[in-house]
Amino acid sequence: MAQKSTRSSKSLHTKITNLQKLKAFLSQTFIGSDKTQNVYNRITLISTLVFIAMGVYLFTVFHNDFEQFNADRRSSIIGLTFMITAGILFIFKVFYVIFMAYNYFKYRAVESVSDEELPTVTIIVPAYNEGKQVWDTLMSLSKSDYPQDKIQLLAIDDGSLDDTWDWMVDAKKQLGNRLEILQQPENKGKRHALYRGFNLGTGAIFVTVDSDSVVDQNTLRNLVSPFITDENCGAVAGNIRVLNNKKAMLPKMLDVSFVMSFEFVRSAESRLNSVLCTPGALAAYRNTAVFKCLPDWINQTFMGQPSDIGEDRAMTNMILKQGKHVLFQRNAVAYTNVPEEYPGLYKMFIRWGRSNVRENINMAKYVFTNFKNESKFGTRLLFISQFSRIIMTYPFVLFMLFFVLMHPLLFLGSTLLSILVTSTFSVLFYAHRYEIKESFWAYTYSILYTFGLFWIAPYAIATASRRGWLTRGLAEKK
Repeated sequence: MAQKSTRSSKSLHTKITNLQKLKAFLSQTFIGSDKTQNVYNRITLISTLVFIAMGVYLFTVFHNDFEQFNADRRSSIIGLTFMITAGILFIFKVFYVIFMAYNYFKYRAVESVSDEELPTVTIIVPAYNEGKQVWDTLMSLSKSDYPQDKIQLLAIDDGSLDDTWDWMVDAKKQLGNRLEILQQPENKGKRHALYRGFNLGTGAIFVTVDSDSVVDQNTLRNLVSPFITDENCGAVAGNIRVLNNKKAMLPKMLDVSFVMSFEFVRSAESRLNSVLCTPGALAAYRNTAVFKCLPDWINQTFMGQPSDIGEDRAMTNMILKQGKHVLFQRNAVAYTNVPEEYPGLYKMFIRWGRSNVRENINMAKYVFTNFKNESKFGTRLLFISQFSRIIMTYPFVLFMLFFVLMHPLLFLGSTLLSILVTSTFSVLFYAHRYEIKESFWAYTYSILYTFGLFWIAPYAIATASRRGWLTRGLAEKK
């Protein structure tokens, strides 16, 4: 009897412990610790899951209507054409995702080479209206685990109207000869600030870092090591995470999005030697590859207008065109600030969208030529995936509006069900790599993007020739 009583006691204790663990998990997920104290964040996360559940319910209620809706579309030539096209794109997308997943699992970051093997580097930090953040950026770079005699650190103030220059001067006082600070006579844009840095640089490798980013101690050596192990490496993309994601909702969402964009997508692209964009926040370039395309890069135009956006994507595109490898280093991490409010977010996405249109057009001019000796299949597949999204933007937006008008509740249900299916991959990926409780922001981000940012792609296509950075005004700086 005593043994039975002991077993019962242990069983009860185990149940209590499991309940406590479950309570702790739910608390961390929906209430949070230091990272999710804001009550609005908790409400948003819970509302997101409730909203998706409501959508799934609506779809189950109207699934017969969904079948009838598809049947009606198949009865017309336009509807049938659209559905066949969508079906082909869906099959391609499934193949593409499987292909990318295969390459992701095959990806391995290059380990750091020895101090003796590390090349000389020129780090260029352009800054405009960045305030104290540029000081934080320069201090983080100065603490890098990299031979100091192999570093040239340049900070360039692009005609800031705030106290950015004062913070650069203070950094210069602390770092002495380790830092060189320069001022542009007027605001000419990030591309021109980088151009000045490229021409003054003495390093074998150019590293560009945004002035609102900070790096890990081992970031630099990890970032440039592929240039030593791969003689044909022309550029390397760093791994970008969100710096200001402690409380604000948008940065939390973007952090999950960035992890997917960099640690999954760019890992797979790197296996194909064809990362399509080296981010401005952290990237490295072989100096010979830069100088080979520098005149075209600084004088780049689109529809007769000088290009003042997308300098990172443009440089990457021109280096890929040379037949060089463009790789990604997951172990080279930089943390960057992102917009915390909707206007800043959509302006950033518009800039990215316009750059994407321009560079896909430029890529179309060479990607199907014999631009490199090795296999071009992977590069071409990446291009087709991106270009098909641009081509189908307007047809899908028109179809979506038609769907909304014809059957709004069915549209809501099917869309939310799609979000649940597609975003669960992002949730699981982020949870595997980092934290479960933060991964659920993937659902919220997908809802925001679907219902609040869907207009950006068609607008960016229609206004691709417009100039302007959009998100660098003093009024937007905190």
